Amino acid sequence: MDILEAIRTRRSIRTFTDRPVTRDEIERLLDVAVQGPNHRMTQPWHFYILGPVARRAYGEVLGSRKAGKVEDPVAARAVMEKVAAAEAALPAVIVVSITQNENPEIREEDYAAAMMGAQNLMLAAHGMGLGTHLKTGTVMNDPRARAALGIPEGERVVATLQLGEPAGEAEAKPRRAAKDVTTWLP
Repeated sequence: MDILEAIRTRRSIRTFTDRPVTRDEIERLLDVAVQGPNHRMTQPWHFYILGPVARRAYGEVLGSRKAGKVEDPVAARAVMEKVAAAEAALPAVIVVSITQNENPEIREEDYAAAMMGAQNLMLAAHGMGLGTHLKTGTVMNDPRARAALGIPEGERVVATLQLGEPAGEAEAKPRRAAKDVTTWLP
């Protein structure tokens, strides 16, 4: 598959088969992630590969956040357990973090570099027949999530990437045409 086709056909995959993702496959993906554009060559990224215990611990944090919106304690516990089990069952999860630079300009550049590395990884995974689902959000700053992921002080979690063999095809979502968001300046 050429790169243009990979970009056009990559989709967020939400369901995976039970096929494990091998360490070799993950290492191949990480090798292309670190090839992402990186202003000043700070190479700020760090990758955490979550095993089943870490995935479950992270899932418990996600589940407890979701369960916090449920009034009935029994139902809340069931929500937490369901989310924790679903995370533990994922074939692979990669956490992308960056070292927080004191300079705000470099911090922003490093965030962009990590996201470009994540895109490299997702495109390479697609080319290898694997699917990914990138997740971001306020949970990345939750101290319980950081503890479950083993993230030290001074690092910022940029995203988590669920990874595995797709259980089916994902439909393309409508996108605005490039011409509709482009301004040509003289």
